[in-house]
Amino acid sequence: MAPTDARPARRPSRAWLLGLLPLVLAVLALGLLAEGERTQQPTDSVPKGLDSTLATQLDEQLGSDEQDVAIVLFAAEKGVLDAAQRAGIEQAVGAVGGVPPSLTVAEDATAAFAVVPVEAASASDTADAVDRLRAELDEATPDGVTAQVTGPAGIQADLAKVFDGANTRLLLATASVVAILLVLTYRSPVLWLVPLLVVGIADRLAAVLATRAMAALDVAWNESTVGILSVLVFGAGTNYALLLISRYRDELGRHESRHEAMGLALRRTVEPVLCSAGTVVAGLLTLLLSLTPSTRGLGLACAIGIVVAASFVLVVLPSVLVLFGRWVFWPRRPEVGAVALAEKPSLWRRVGGLVQRRPAVLAGSTVAVLALLAIGLLRVETGLGQADQFLDEPEAITAAARLADSFPAGTSSPTEVLTRADPEAVRTAVDGSPGVTSARVADSGGGITRIDVVLDARPGTDAARSAIGELRDAVADLPDTHVGGEEASGIDEREGAARDREVVLPLILGVVLLALLLLLRSIVAPVLLVATVVGTYAASMGASWWLFTGPLGFDALDVQVPLFAFLFLVALGVDYNIFLVTRAREEAREHGTRDGMLRALAATGGVITSAGILLGAVFAVLGVLPLVVLAQLGVVVCLGVLLDTLVVRTVLVPALVMLLGDRFWWPARVRQAS
Repeated sequence: MAPTDARPARRPSRAWLLGLLPLVLAVLALGLLAEGERTQQPTDSVPKGLDSTLATQLDEQLGSDEQDVAIVLFAAEKGVLDAAQRAGIEQAVGAVGGVPPSLTVAEDATAAFAVVPVEAASASDTADAVDRLRAELDEATPDGVTAQVTGPAGIQADLAKVFDGANTRLLLATASVVAILLVLTYRSPVLWLVPLLVVGIADRLAAVLATRAMAALDVAWNESTVGILSVLVFGAGTNYALLLISRYRDELGRHESRHEAMGLALRRTVEPVLCSAGTVVAGLLTLLLSLTPSTRGLGLACAIGIVVAASFVLVVLPSVLVLFGRWVFWPRRPEVGAVALAEKPSLWRRVGGLVQRRPAVLAGSTVAVLALLAIGLLRVETGLGQADQFLDEPEAITAAARLADSFPAGTSSPTEVLTRADPEAVRTAVDGSPGVTSARVADSGGGITRIDVVLDARPGTDAARSAIGELRDAVADLPDTHVGGEEASGIDEREGAARDREVVLPLILGVVLLALLLLLRSIVAPVLLVATVVGTYAASMGASWWLFTGPLGFDALDVQVPLFAFLFLVALGVDYNIFLVTRAREEAREHGTRDGMLRALAATGGVITSAGILLGAVFAVLGVLPLVVLAQLGVVVCLGVLLDTLVVRTVLVPALVMLLGDRFWWPARVRQAS
C-alpha cells in the first residue's frame, strides 16, 4: 500500500511544475520583450482596391511635402476683422511658417484662414507638430482674434490625442471592473486575485505576441487594436476561469484530495472551453477576409489573444489553484460532503421549475420580446463623418464647423483627385462637375498630379456624397484617375464594410454551427442554439439603435459596428450555450434530458450569469475612450451579452429543451445510465 499511496503525491508535484512553467516563461518574456512596432500606412484603414484607396496609393508615390497640411482659422471674437487685426494675423502666419498670400479672408470679413504645411513622418510627429503650432499661435495671434487649427493635420493630431495613454487607461479600467466583479462573485478576499493575476499576465503576453506577429507578417493594426484585444482577453479568459473554478469548488465537495478534484474539474471543463475558444478563434480568423487591412489585423491579434487566454486558464490556473489549497476559498471554504450545485436550492432551480411548468408560454414570450426589440434593426443606418467620430468634440472639429460658416463647407477637408493623366484635362473635368467650388493643382511629380477640390456641400451630408459621385463620373474616362479625401474615403468605407458583412457574416455562422455540430454530434440542438444567438444579435442591435438615436443622440452607427458586434455576440454568445448544453448532456446521461437541463441550469446558472455580467461590463469599459465607434460597439455587445445571459440562456434554451425532450439531441441519443 505504501508505494501506491506515494505515487499520487509525486505526480501532482510534477504536474504543478509543468503547469507553472508557462507562467514563469511568460513573466520572463514580458521582462525581455516589448510590444511589436510597425509604421502605420495611410492605406491601413481603407478598403483594398476601392477608388479612394487607389488615390491614397498614388499620393504615397507622389511623396508630396504637402501631404499633411493644417488649416489655421482666425475668427474675430466680435464683429469683423479690422485692418490692425488683419495685419497681426499676417504676421502670425509668417511667424508660424505660413507663406503669404496663403491667407484667405472671408467675404463677411469675420474670419480668415491660412494653409500651413506640416512635415511629419508619422501620426505622433503630426500631433507634436500641431501642438507646437497651437502654442506658437497662442503667442502670435493679435488681441480680439481666436486661432484654431483644423484640416487634415489638425484632425489627425486630435485623433492621436484620443489614444494618448488610452490603452493604459483602458487596461486599468478593465482590470478594475474585473476585480470588483470577481470579489462580488466569490465573496473572498483572496480567491479573486488568482484568476485576475493569471488572466492579467495572459493579457500582457497576448499583446506582445500579437503585435510582434503582426509586425513580422507586416499585418496592419491601429491604436484601438490592442485595447480591444485586452477587453477580449480579460472577458473571455475570466469567463473560462469562472467555469473552471466553479467546477473545482463543486468537486472539492465530493473529494478529499484537491488534486483529484482538480483533475475531474479540468476534464469536465476542457471540452467546453476548447470548443468555445476554438469557435471564437475561427470566427475571428474570418476577419482575415476583410478588405480593410486594420480589420484583418484585429482578427489575427484577437485570435492570438484567445489562444493565450484559454491556454493560461487550462494550464496555469489549475496549478496555481491546487498549489494554494482549499484555504484560497476562505471564508466560503468548500468541505467534503457539501451539497452539489445541481442539487442545492437556488434561484436557478426556481427559474428552472417555472420553465418546466410553462415552457411553451415562456418560449413564445421570449421570442416575441426579442422580435420586438429587433424591429429597430430595420432602421439602422451606418456611416459617420469625422465630426461625428468623437464623443468629446476636439478643437479641429469645432474649427471645421466654424470654417464652414464663412467659407465653402469643404474647405477644411478638400477632396483630392490623383491622376497620371493630363492635369489640365483632369482639372477641366473637375471644374465642370456639380458641387465643385474650386479646384487647383496642389502638387505634381513623377507623372502624378494631385488636384485639391473644395466642395460646396458640408461633409457627411447626402449633398456631399452626391457631389463625390458626380466627381467620379466626371473623371471616369480619364486614365488612372482616382478621387480620394475624407468624404470619398467615407463612401468607400461603407461600401467595403457592406462587402465584408456579405462575406464574413455567413462564414461566422457557418463556423459556429460547425463547432456545435462537432461538439454535440447533433443537428437540432446546434441549429436552435445558433438561431438563439442570431436572435440575440438582432434584438441587441435593434434596441441599441433606439438607444443611440434617442437618449444618446447619434444619427448613425460606425460602419464597422454591425460586423464587429455580430462577431463578438455570435462567437462569444454561443459560449454560454456551450457551457450550459455540455453540462446538460452530462447530466442527461443519469437523469434524462429534461431533468438534466434543469440540473445543468441550477449548476451553471450562477457562474454563467456572473460570466455574462462580467463580459458585458468589460465591453462597456470601451466607453472610457472618447471614440464613438468603440462606445457604440461596447453598448451593443454589453446589451447583447446581458440579453443572452439573462433571457436566452436562462429561459429560452431550457424552454426549448422542455418542449422537445430527447428530440433536442436528434439524431444523436443520450444514453441514460441504468
